[in-house]
Amino acid sequence: MTARTAALLIVGGGQAGLATARIARTLGLTPLVLEAADRPAGSWPHYYDSLTLFSPARRSALPGVPFPGDPDHYPARDEVVAYLTDYAARLDSDIRTGHRVERIARAEGGAGFQAVTSAGEVFTAPLVIAATGAFSRPHRPAPPGFESFAGTVLHSSDYRRPEAFAGRRVVIVGGGNSAVQIAIELAAVADVTLATRHPLRFMPQRIAGRDIHLWLQRTGLDGAGWAKPLLTGGKGTPVMDTGTYRDTVASGNPDRRPMFDRLDGDQVIWSDGMREHIDVLLLATGYRPGVDYLAGLGALDEDGAPRHRAGISTAVPGLGYVGLEWQRSFASATLRGVGADARHVLTRLLRQSRRTGVPVPAGDPASVQGGRRR
Repeated sequence: MTARTAALLIVGGGQAGLATARIARTLGLTPLVLEAADRPAGSWPHYYDSLTLFSPARRSALPGVPFPGDPDHYPARDEVVAYLTDYAARLDSDIRTGHRVERIARAEGGAGFQAVTSAGEVFTAPLVIAATGAFSRPHRPAPPGFESFAGTVLHSSDYRRPEAFAGRRVVIVGGGNSAVQIAIELAAVADVTLATRHPLRFMPQRIAGRDIHLWLQRTGLDGAGWAKPLLTGGKGTPVMDTGTYRDTVASGNPDRRPMFDRLDGDQVIWSDGMREHIDVLLLATGYRPGVDYLAGLGALDEDGAPRHRAGISTAVPGLGYVGLEWQRSFASATLRGVGADARHVLTRLLRQSRRTGVPVPAGDPASVQGGRRR
């Protein structure tokens, strides 16, 4: 099969991939975006129905296109899906949906890369950006006794809506934004406990009447890598809250308890020794970067995480990342932050290619050689 050639190959057509394609065009590159799903919206269509952003619309836009509607409202999941779909339609880029990348290897001769899809198609490029995020790789820790647990085990990535949990006893492991939001929604129909290693940490959503993201941007903390200890220091994951979440948990519905010791059959054994039947264990334990297709390059560490510095691979020249959590700052992996990260990564990869003598074709409004627009 003849390989199709591009100046830049972007794996993933969600928020990170789309922002990277936009920035690539401004830098004179013609990108090719390969997206596994049937539409360029990334993981957003798969999140739970009631999910809302933790930043207002005015702070939640990709490069060049403001988020529609009231700039101070907090967009819902379906609004984000519609925004990303529209954003992709406006891009002057070749975006190919239904193209799942199975592996990326060095191209013949060692200069550039070769990507192979699940359908056997081959694409080559001197530069690659991995922009596949983490939704495809949920982190599922196994607490003691997990193997014998007789109830239902779900990850937050499996959760959609509360009706199926009516009347059931649910324990949610995790204390981040999604864990708290799901727990409060489920508590309307079920008996719910948040099990965490540390007390919940609530951050004010608004300070002096303005959303906290405004203050983070004005102070420079939003885009500063050095601010990580300041913003995440202490025990427990910060949860954005207008006061509603704190008050609801304080009412005991849902309640919060220290992490249980172990599971035993259909029971959970709490730290005080009390045993209790539970129906559902829901793991709101986050994700890990979904970049298994890079394993053959030697780009990943022993845990399958990218070896990188600020999104530039420290193991493989010509390879970069956009959309990793805390890639460069608090805003990385968010709608408002991926554009800045994409510009940082692409400009440095272009400099790197000039130093190493790897040619990168100049931008051309035509489609990818041997390919077609979709």
